[in-house]
Amino acid sequence: MIDSPFPKLKLTVNKVEGHCYHGYKKDDVLILEDFTHPPKYFCLGLAHVLFPVIYALSFGARFPFMDNQRSLLITCPDGGKLEFKAEVLDKKGKIEFIPQDPNWKGPKPKKMRLEVVKAKGKCAYKYKVGDTFEAEGLKCIPGFCGAAFHCAFPALFALNFGANFFFMNDPNSIDTVTCPDGGNIVFKVSRIEENESKP
Repeated sequence: MIDSPFPKLKLTVNKVEGHCYHGYKKDDVLILEDFTHPPKYFCLGLAHVLFPVIYALSFGARFPFMDNQRSLLITCPDGGKLEFKAEVLDKKGKIEFIPQDPNWKGPKPKKMRLEVVKAKGKCAYKYKVGDTFEAEGLKCIPGFCGAAFHCAFPALFALNFGANFFFMNDPNSIDTVTCPDGGNIVFKVSRIEENESKP
C-alpha cells in the first residue's frame, strides 16, 4: 500500500486487434494504486500514452462525450493493437460515474498560458523568466521547444478538460512543469478563464 492523496484507477482491455507483447487480453483488468504507480511489468508504451489521461482524471477532468464522463478510451501506440478504458475508483473501490453530458455539442478548447517562472543554466531556446506562450486546446504551440511541450502536455490536457490542481494556490494552474534538460526551465501552466484579459 502507498500513502497517496490520489485515487486508484482501473484499466480494462476493451479490444485486442493484434499480438500484444505483454499478453494483455480482452477484459483484462489492471489496477493502478494512483497515477504514479503502475502495476509491476506495466507496458511503458501504454504508460506513455496513458499518462496524460490518468493524470487528468486524477485531478477531476471530465470527458463529456463519454457515457461516463470520468472515463476515457486509450489506444496502444504500437499499431493500435489494443484499446483500454481508463476509469477512476472512489475510496470504496467503486467506479466514479457521471453520465454523458446531454448538452455536449463538440469540442470547446480552452485557452491556456505557459509562463517561465524559473530559469537557470543554458536553454537552447533562450527562455527566461517572464516569457509567456499561449495554447488552445490540444494544439501544439508553433516553434515551441518539443521537449518542454512534451512535459507540459499532461497539464495542458488536464486543464483543457476541467481538471483542478487542489494543492496549488490557484487550482486552475500548476507551476512545477520542469524542463527535462537539467531542470533549467520551469513553467507555470494556467487555464485562462473566459473573463480574464491577457497580461
